[in-house]
Amino acid sequence: MAMTGVLALVAVAPLAAQQQQAKDPTKAVTPAALPAGWSMRLDDKDASKNAKFEAMGPGFHVTTGGAGIYWRGADTQKDNFTVSANFRQAAKGEHAEAFGLFTGGRDLEDAAKQTYLYFEVRQDGMFYIAHRSGASVHKLADWTANAAIHKFDDMPNANNDLAIKVAADSVRFFVNNTQVHALPRSGMTADESGQVGLRVNHNLSVHVASFAVKPGAK
Repeated sequence: MAMTGVLALVAVAPLAAQQQQAKDPTKAVTPAALPAGWSMRLDDKDASKNAKFEAMGPGFHVTTGGAGIYWRGADTQKDNFTVSANFRQAAKGEHAEAFGLFTGGRDLEDAAKQTYLYFEVRQDGMFYIAHRSGASVHKLADWTANAAIHKFDDMPNANNDLAIKVAADSVRFFVNNTQVHALPRSGMTADESGQVGLRVNHNLSVHVASFAVKPGAK
């Protein structure tokens, strides 16, 4: 490729990102004190924004703002385990933004060293799995439709039960008690030991209930 072509590609990529951000700017949110024991980390691109994570009823409510993760130090896991929660999207988004669970979290306070695996769904009935390492995101399962996921339009304020089951030989991903994907634990990019918690992308209002971490992956 001619040098002028290379330069053109370099110039277009940042411009495309800027145009997309202009179409879906991160909303301003008034923060609130985190529930006792919980921590929050916003993605670097949203580090100057805010999100609100608060106890509400029998669970928690997340209003973003910036995309980020939420976790409790007491929930750190090492061996086989299951992390699960019920998610209810309170309002349909102009854009399909995702929310879900993460495992294998380590060095979460350090932008350059942070690592975790996350599993998300979104309002159009699709799921996604990826591993974050520092500023890099490695896609493990691209956006995929699955009939087990309740779409917002089919069931307003749709509830979806998500679970990640980490066993000695596999990591399995469930929506509404249906396995939608699985990965071999051996050879994975991420070590699944570490923090577990929630991930909610930007410009969302999501209620989280029945968040639980338990030993075993049956």
